[in-house]
Amino acid sequence: MDGTPKAPETPAVPFPKTVGEFCRQFTGDGASAHPFIQFVKYAFAGGIATASHILTFFLAGFFLFPCVAQDDILVRLFHLAAPAVDEALRARNAVFCNGAAFVVSNVVCYIANRLFVFKPGRHGMVVEFLLFVGVSAISAGLGTFLMGLLIDKLAVQTTYAFGANLVCSLAINYVLRKFFVFDG
Repeated sequence: MDGTPKAPETPAVPFPKTVGEFCRQFTGDGASAHPFIQFVKYAFAGGIATASHILTFFLAGFFLFPCVAQDDILVRLFHLAAPAVDEALRARNAVFCNGAAFVVSNVVCYIANRLFVFKPGRHGMVVEFLLFVGVSAISAGLGTFLMGLLIDKLAVQTTYAFGANLVCSLAINYVLRKFFVFDG
């Protein structure tokens, strides 16, 4: 031992035994929840952020940078019109749309995670936000690379390639945010 006093360990929060306990843990801050409940909260907040990402991606993909093919599942399902674009342009535009969606969804996700899921305080708010976005950039970069590759090299439909992008990002984000960005 080096004689430096250690901070007291935060006692583990027990798994809720009643609906009332579940509701208190679910609506409280991240430190007041059992790890399983915290992950459920993360999934919920992530669902909101993902919905904002998807909405932004496809609005941009239909109205700003056309990247949705005429045979895409969403076009067929909702009887939408999509302009004809070649695969290389579609892949490039999908990357642009994903960049716009990244910005919007990260602001939504940061606010939700800070207020609802994790305990802030490991870093100052500015550093915390920059680390949060940095983690997102790493996972989004890997997911976006995968999406572009799937579209350009394998002619995978945009919707499926975008889904692969989301799944890739989710796992990386949770682990890095929990252990490196927030205080638990």
